[in-house]
Amino acid sequence: MSNIDLSKFEQLKASGNLPSPKGVALAIMRLAQKEDASMPELARIVKTDPAFVGRLIKAANSVNVNPGRPIVSVQGALVVLGMPVVRNMALGFSLLSQYKNGACKSFDYQAFWSGSLACALAFQALAVRMHAAPPEEAFSVGLLARVGELALATNFPTDYDGMLGQAAKENAQEGSSHLIEMETTKFAMNHRELTAAMLLDWSIPKIYAEPVLHHEETGATAYPAGSREFLILRCLALSRALADVCLAKETERAAPMAHMYQIAQALSIEAEAMSLLSDTVVREWREWASILNVTAQALPSFEEMIKQHQVLSALASDEAQARPLPSPKLRVLVVEDERALRQALHSMLKEQGYSVAVACDGEEGLRAALDYLPHMMVVDWVMPKMGGLALTRALRQTAVGRGIYVLVLTSLADEDQLIEAFMAGVDDYMTKPLNPGLLEARLFAGQRIVHMQQEMELDREEIRRFAAELAVTNRRLQEAALTDSLTGFPNRRYAMERMQQEWAASTRSTRPLACMVIDLDQFKQVNDAYGHDVGDTYLLQVAAAIRSGLRVQDVVCRTDGDKFFVICPDTDLPAAMACAERLRRAVEATAVTAGGIQIKATMSVGVAVREVAMADAEAVMKRADQGVYMAKQRGRNRVASPQVTTH
Repeated sequence: MSNIDLSKFEQLKASGNLPSPKGVALAIMRLAQKEDASMPELARIVKTDPAFVGRLIKAANSVNVNPGRPIVSVQGALVVLGMPVVRNMALGFSLLSQYKNGACKSFDYQAFWSGSLACALAFQALAVRMHAAPPEEAFSVGLLARVGELALATNFPTDYDGMLGQAAKENAQEGSSHLIEMETTKFAMNHRELTAAMLLDWSIPKIYAEPVLHHEETGATAYPAGSREFLILRCLALSRALADVCLAKETERAAPMAHMYQIAQALSIEAEAMSLLSDTVVREWREWASILNVTAQALPSFEEMIKQHQVLSALASDEAQARPLPSPKLRVLVVEDERALRQALHSMLKEQGYSVAVACDGEEGLRAALDYLPHMMVVDWVMPKMGGLALTRALRQTAVGRGIYVLVLTSLADEDQLIEAFMAGVDDYMTKPLNPGLLEARLFAGQRIVHMQQEMELDREEIRRFAAELAVTNRRLQEAALTDSLTGFPNRRYAMERMQQEWAASTRSTRPLACMVIDLDQFKQVNDAYGHDVGDTYLLQVAAAIRSGLRVQDVVCRTDGDKFFVICPDTDLPAAMACAERLRRAVEATAVTAGGIQIKATMSVGVAVREVAMADAEAVMKRADQGVYMAKQRGRNRVASPQVTTH
């Protein structure tokens, strides 16, 4: 990060115009800076923002290590996510809420946040698959990975507008490079550098901020292949490519899709697996977009888009693109207070092909484990501040620490003490002095456990995907079972169930409940005279007229061929009669055109309202049926109710 002009960033920060959190998010960030901050105190702040509560619980469930037990409370979400993650999510959601529009005309604020959301969810999914980062941290990093663009658009709306306009006239790659040059010339730092500086200023760990700085660069190799930074950078680049596909127009998807599968191929992610992961991300993207009021277009499955754009055949024709990068090395953390042994272990493990980090005591080891996310740890039993067993117990209390393979080094061989070690969560042990060959063999055995855990995580990911797809299918089937296929209105079954629900709600609240039965006048004659195709068109246009006259709280259902049922919660008889008359006039005024002819449409409406003496929902529905009969008897095309003497 030394190549970033932080003095320029400090000048921009001092201007007070950089995007910054407000309200509850600011209170959460301030609390997180306190050394004595507590979860109950954080929960009290979070609960003051109901919208954030909902987003937090959804986020916690998406990374829940025990998906069989859904999280439904703020406290549960805070336990799963932890204070740093809640702080970062509050930051991201606060910026998203505040900066959905602005003065920079050429900057598409909606597209920026929609792409950032897709990138966040993609990075979260890839972090789980590739063991690159905790998924809850990955979401926040992905959401803010290009916040420097938003900062420039906010701070310099006029200048940045001109730059974006000029870059848009050039082709994509040259435009991006030229934009970086223009930004650097004009502002003394570009949006990539500004993003990294802002993340560091917000206390996002350096291990994320540095890859964020480089992830937009094509073919970036700022880190050794196989290192964790390298893996984070590549996963971020792949997440950005997937986000680009999500935002692209149908006719412009081929290039970003090819780029996406190229990066996936380099990470040894097969096309089929990448497609399945992408479909899951898109589904979650649309769900989150609805919650956050961000645009998200519907996409076909990635398998369909591959065939449509012939993406894989284009990739296969380029052998250089098909060549995967070296597989990431397994990460080992050595926690040993004796300097000579620590250095010897570091050198030994490096020679055996591991990526190695070291810590000199238990407390430093715990911090390093949560940051470095090792696959395996070699830990000394006796150390100052925190011993090996205490360190292991602390790790096993965290979501990321439960899966780390721990080998403890000891000078002791007492059975009772070894039992204590295994009960604390240790996976294996070795006695000192160390035998290098035996250590290598034991770590090799540990590798099998690590690989099994990774395969199990992939299996769980597959099960979660199948469960999500099954839930969507079941929901669609349920919707189909409760929906009229012609009009799209709920059907009779739904009407009966909903009426029972509204009756129960009315009973609890003692608020009024009304309903209407609508019968189209002489619909049978329309079918007989012109045929069912014309009859269907007639029904669709009349249904649209009925829908246009309803209030927000009203529920309309099609219960039979020419009959509709309307439920009117919190509505007394005069209001229901007025609403029914409005619907009748709307239908009467509709010029129904079907089969090249115009047909006059009218309807008769029966209205009823709940009375104290009524025993159940069926009683008020029968009254509304009686009203329809009265309207027909009085000449059709009118509203009637047996509960009023005249109309």
